[in-house]
Amino acid sequence: MTLRVGLAGYGLAGRYFHAPLLKGCGLELVAVLTSNPERIAHVNSDFPAAKVVTDMRELLAQNLDLVIVASVNSVHVEQAIAGLHAGIPTVVDKPMGRNLTETMEILKVSDETGVPVTAFYNRLFDSDSLTIKRVIEENEIGKVFRIDSRFERYRPDLAAQSWREQSSAEEGGGLLLDLQSHLVSTALDWFGPAELVSASVRSIRGASDDDVVLVLKHESGVDSYLSTSSIVGAPGPRIRMMGTNGALVIGELDPQEALLRAGKVPHDGKWDVSTKSEARIMRGDVASELKVEDGNYARFYELVASAIAGKNELPVSKAEIIAVATIIDKARELNFRE
Repeated sequence: MTLRVGLAGYGLAGRYFHAPLLKGCGLELVAVLTSNPERIAHVNSDFPAAKVVTDMRELLAQNLDLVIVASVNSVHVEQAIAGLHAGIPTVVDKPMGRNLTETMEILKVSDETGVPVTAFYNRLFDSDSLTIKRVIEENEIGKVFRIDSRFERYRPDLAAQSWREQSSAEEGGGLLLDLQSHLVSTALDWFGPAELVSASVRSIRGASDDDVVLVLKHESGVDSYLSTSSIVGAPGPRIRMMGTNGALVIGELDPQEALLRAGKVPHDGKWDVSTKSEARIMRGDVASELKVEDGNYARFYELVASAIAGKNELPVSKAEIIAVATIIDKARELNFRE
């Protein structure tokens, strides 16, 4: 049976991530919630058979098997809870809530209703993420003790149309809630539970936080240095993971986001082009090639669909969602103290 899906929001996340991945997995996008005229036109062009609605209640009335909340962060709680109360399994774009309190509100309703909910941490399915997990499992660089993980860009001018850049933290804007949540979720996935020991969360351009550095100490003995910034004139490599027998270096993200933005979609849950990152193992001046895994964001929705059918767990557990939200909250607390 093909799942009928409703999508709340058709901005960057909705149009260029969720909608094409649903299509690429064979799920049916039957309705989209948006009141923005430009985005309505985009829906009509991209998915002519999908119904456009302007009210969450109308979206939930479309006989859905799954609802996705991909709207602005400030309405995640109310929309996710509405979906759960309607008895519809729900995916919430990251971050699930603007803070731990909001996140727990959603998870509590899920527990009370017995309706499943998960968060869209698609970077768990990046080529670099999948390659790192294999390198660790196969002990290719010895015992890992430190990683530098970055999303650094050079955008000295604020994007006038970006609510993430213009909105305050209270409204749900800023890099701590946006890209930094990806860095935290992947670090926890790779190395296990961690304590946040240092946080710098600041605004350089005068709007939302746009320069964020967190340091995690994992129970496994690994230290994660996580940097996301919009104003780095010389961005570092995406990943530099140090072990006792070498370092894994990954320069850039895999091409999945670029493919999605260009209108490409996976077929039957898989890409028909290479989605590998460019990676190498360094031992001083000596570079070695290694096997690099293909990235595949579509795997997230394949796992969601099979979880709804009772075949497996959701791709991101409630414990993982809580762990990320806890660290994000503590980052604000540590930064405020300093």
